[in-house]
Amino acid sequence: MVPLPRWWLRRRHAGGEWAALWQPPPAGEWVSLDLETTGLDPARDHILSLAAVPVRDGRVCLSERFERRVHTARAFGIESIRHHRITPDEASEGEQVTDVVREFLHWLGSRRLLGYYLGFDLDMLRPHVRTLTGFDLPNAVVDLGDEVARQQRRQRPNAPVNLDFAYIAQTLGVPMVERHSALGDATTVGFCWLALQARGWPAG
Repeated sequence: MVPLPRWWLRRRHAGGEWAALWQPPPAGEWVSLDLETTGLDPARDHILSLAAVPVRDGRVCLSERFERRVHTARAFGIESIRHHRITPDEASEGEQVTDVVREFLHWLGSRRLLGYYLGFDLDMLRPHVRTLTGFDLPNAVVDLGDEVARQQRRQRPNAPVNLDFAYIAQTLGVPMVERHSALGDATTVGFCWLALQARGWPAG
């Protein structure tokens, strides 16, 4: 099916519940997003937690963060628990995913999204966003890994690209914050983005 033109979707939803998603994004502001999930297959796995923090004016605005635990009754094993440190009992006490995504979209508005391997997070969110809105998330996105890869290729054209998250943070002088928690990873990405900006790396 051919995607509906963006202008048509913007016009159709200009006065509805999702009008804010279609407004021009505020200048100089990003939202760093991260999910923790039961696994790495968007077709089968489920969201366990969602966290996002605004990044603007040279700051990661933790006081304005969005952070929610998501309910799932799906079983997941010990390796998954070791990764994100969320137990099945804790997951069963979370909020319904549709409620969380609805609240997140209203909180997000038209701000640009920032993340590390952000495509995976968007793939996990996509069916829930479509169920609620009828369209894919229209927000502009920036992936930390893409920006770092671009700069590494400029600096060392013949060297392999290293996009390990810990390596990126170390190279930029950024401490890893609560690794493999949604809020910790979103915060670390935000600090990495500010470090990139301080070096004048992002192209635009």
